[in-house]
Amino acid sequence: MEIKPFEKKVWLSSPTMHGEEIGYVKEAYDTNWMSTIGKNINEVERLTCEKVGCKYAVALSCGTAALHLAMKLAGVKSGDKVFCTDVTFDASVNPIMYEGGIPIFIDTEYDTWNMDPRALEKAFEIYPDVKVVVVVNLYGTPAKMDELTAICEKHGAVIVEDAAESLGATYKGRQTGTFGTFNAISFNGNKIITGSSGGMLLTDSLEAANKARKWSTQSREDAPWYQHEEVGYNYRMSNVIAGVVRGQYGYLNEHIAQKKAIYMRYKEGFKDLPVTMNPYDENNTEPNFWLSCLLINEQAMCKQVRSDNEACYVKERGKSCPTEILETLAKHNAEGRPIWKPMHMQPLYRMNPFITKEGNGRAKTNAYIAGKGVDVGADIFARGLCLPSDNKMTVEEQEKIIEIVKSCFE
Repeated sequence: MEIKPFEKKVWLSSPTMHGEEIGYVKEAYDTNWMSTIGKNINEVERLTCEKVGCKYAVALSCGTAALHLAMKLAGVKSGDKVFCTDVTFDASVNPIMYEGGIPIFIDTEYDTWNMDPRALEKAFEIYPDVKVVVVVNLYGTPAKMDELTAICEKHGAVIVEDAAESLGATYKGRQTGTFGTFNAISFNGNKIITGSSGGMLLTDSLEAANKARKWSTQSREDAPWYQHEEVGYNYRMSNVIAGVVRGQYGYLNEHIAQKKAIYMRYKEGFKDLPVTMNPYDENNTEPNFWLSCLLINEQAMCKQVRSDNEACYVKERGKSCPTEILETLAKHNAEGRPIWKPMHMQPLYRMNPFITKEGNGRAKTNAYIAGKGVDVGADIFARGLCLPSDNKMTVEEQEKIIEIVKSCFE
């Protein structure tokens, strides 16, 4: 049976507004606090501390700004090596480069699609002097924080937790964004709650919070004129953006519940297909289910080839691949996305070290063996995709998405 395209586009993850946001934006307008000072900023910092459980929050222009200041606070200097999650968006990595650091990528594990503790331990054997580790919670699913934290403590390394995608998610009852010495969350337009932009640096250190605030406002000294003694940045969140975030916070739990319902409907809808959903530890973690993702079983993959910019596949009965599914969704006016391409495969970072649980991944000519646990990130990238996960998607629209995906395996 032919499936008709959606009349109205079904998005991957778009902003969900409720009306209260505009009231706080209008408050900023009416009081003329339109810049980087105002009640909305103060309230957003307070609400974040209250929700996440950190002592201090610094409202910034974006999550990348938070990660950059985290690199500075962690003491990253030119030439310093920094371990980083491999399957992530490059905003997790670029701030290392801003400070002249050298990213070293740590392979992924299948249980959570996050940093593999075994690979991290192997990395410390090869690079014992590394003192900063950037851990990402991919698609809103917490990493194995107990194991990663224990390894970092053993080696005297500081964790920077990139919780940009995982606001509201918990690991053993503890909110993400609290496991690192310095942590970052994002309010980008597609996140679980949004300000259209914006981010937050989280820490339990008053000294670090004060430094971040100073750096984020061009490092102005306490003087009656503009006095500068160190490099600063224009990173502070505006009171207008903060108004949007302030209005969104009351709906965080509702958004998470909606995202979880989407994940569970996909899981049930695909139970007879040769696929699995992005995994999580049901006993110890509660993701925020920001994006629902699919991993095609190895034996159900049709032939697929990707260059840096293009992809093609050969249609096979009973099989499919991410390229086919994404192209089919697009034809039906629905937005999906490939899994984040691993950082060690990016042209910008192809010369950087990459460590698997076996050791130096760059030294292995057969580093990518699909389904065999070697270069796990490349395998997940090859077989996985992000499904439409917009929390405004209706049940009927999602059922149609499920039918579209099923049609690719016919």
